[in-house]
Amino acid sequence: MKATVHIEPKEPQYTVITGLSFAQVDDWYGHIVRDLKMDLIYPEQGDRKSPCIVWICGGGWLTMNTSAHLAYLCDLARRGFAVASVQYRTSNQAPFPAQLEDVKAAIRYLKAHGERFCIDKDRFGVMGESAGGQLAALTALTGDRKEFDKGDYLEYSSAVQAACPWYVPSDLSKMVTKYPEKMQAGAPESLLIGGNAASDKEKAACASPLSYVTEQAPPFLLLHGTCDRTVPFDQGEMMYRALEEKGADVDLIAIEGADHAEVRFFQREIWDRIAVFFKDKLCG
Repeated sequence: MKATVHIEPKEPQYTVITGLSFAQVDDWYGHIVRDLKMDLIYPEQGDRKSPCIVWICGGGWLTMNTSAHLAYLCDLARRGFAVASVQYRTSNQAPFPAQLEDVKAAIRYLKAHGERFCIDKDRFGVMGESAGGQLAALTALTGDRKEFDKGDYLEYSSAVQAACPWYVPSDLSKMVTKYPEKMQAGAPESLLIGGNAASDKEKAACASPLSYVTEQAPPFLLLHGTCDRTVPFDQGEMMYRALEEKGADVDLIAIEGADHAEVRFFQREIWDRIAVFFKDKLCG
């Protein structure tokens, strides 16, 4: 069979760049440097610019992979967003706040190259799961905290206009209490801050999103499973209450019966809610 069809272009062409270097950081005891990388999906559309969502993978600050959720991030891109999944240093490579500095460096890089990647530098959202949720919340709550901006493109702000943290560890000192006392110093939260999060309250507070909640917080959509055995549901509830008390625009979606990072978070209904949230806050 031979067929001739007429196609009227109605959608842009989407490009995926994997392993895009956005910053260099010290490595191997400061003797060498290495690249931090991101995976970027964006619509090529000339002068038209898209809002950008920055995704931050979880893994207890011990491991992460920028490509793990590309299938779902591509779906967000097809809904009109540029989407970047960004690398950050794990806790065995550098203590906090290196991880937050890395995410902010990625945001500044994307804003600096907005023309190249058809990104609107004034419409940024951030989203992440677990450890990535903590970093997403911190990024959203510290847009005006210049002490966390390190590296290149400092003429650009790392502020974002909306945040969607999943099962967020909001208070690190309380997180470690679920471990036996003799194990608390080796908990992921303690390894992140380079001290026992149960006893070093000051360090734990510096890495806890609850410490940075103010009236200037951007809109938040919080996702949390009611049966989460890794990051207890009350961590999400604490974050919700703190934002609500400051008058922030915040919603908490409690997924009934869901455990940590499980399949219910990857259903169409949840991703539809996420897309609607970012459309409303970044495009409304």
